[in-house]
Amino acid sequence: MHNLEGSIESVAADVTGELNSLISPAQGVEQRVVDAMRYSVLTGGKRFRPFLAVTAAQLFDVNPIHALRVAAAIEMVHCYSLIHDDLPAMDNDDLRRGRPTCHVQFDEATAILAGDGLLTLAFETLAAEDTHPVAAIRIRLVQELARAIGLGGMVGGQMADILGLKDNYEIVDVEQICKMKTGCLISYSCESAAILGAVQDSFCSALRRFGNNIGVAFQIADDIMDVEGTVEQMGKATQKDAGQQKSTIVSLLGLDLAKRHARMFVDRAIADLHPFGPRAGLLKEAAEYVLSRRS
Repeated sequence: MHNLEGSIESVAADVTGELNSLISPAQGVEQRVVDAMRYSVLTGGKRFRPFLAVTAAQLFDVNPIHALRVAAAIEMVHCYSLIHDDLPAMDNDDLRRGRPTCHVQFDEATAILAGDGLLTLAFETLAAEDTHPVAAIRIRLVQELARAIGLGGMVGGQMADILGLKDNYEIVDVEQICKMKTGCLISYSCESAAILGAVQDSFCSALRRFGNNIGVAFQIADDIMDVEGTVEQMGKATQKDAGQQKSTIVSLLGLDLAKRHARMFVDRAIADLHPFGPRAGLLKEAAEYVLSRRS
């Protein structure tokens, strides 16, 4: 049995160190936006997506430096999305990871630019030769990330999620939103390992499916915690989905069936890891962790 919590903490520390190097303090006219970027990305968060990227990369003996840079880029994208989600025009949250959100700590304009800065720096990081010496691999990393977070992924999913405040979605619709809004970046985190390792397409597809299933389970677990969790546990406001009458798996199925639904997706994810045998043990534990986490 692996020490999952210890492994997550170790990767988180490495990723934080890499982010600190990639987003160094500034002294010029850009200082305020850099301060906001560092505020949002350097403190808090379990770095679960980077953990998946680094752990999956170990399946293919990927250079740890390359995997760490990709993991840092993924965390930049994740934090950019949180900054923008928290804005008054979106979820209008005042608390994130137990601290004031970026727009509360700074201001809305700075928060928007901080998110933009993190997003563009993520692509710059992936495109750099330090991330991988082979240009074709760097191009694929960039291309697949763009797909994961664009119209068919995170951006489109967020739009559908906003419309879900008004429309009556069915289960299949909400599952698709979960896949797009949350699952696509998690899927990319896993798939990036196969891209770095330049392995056969079947391995890439298996990791993509694993990530998609984990992503849906992750979002369902978030929706469950929105009902059952506390502000202290979550580090952010709770009970928001019900207050907004948002269509979620929980609102459509109820808590008990929603938990079973999340379990189903985790079981699917674990089955997706079959081609990798015992080497995928830590990823299997990570799948189970999605259901047991409390923040």
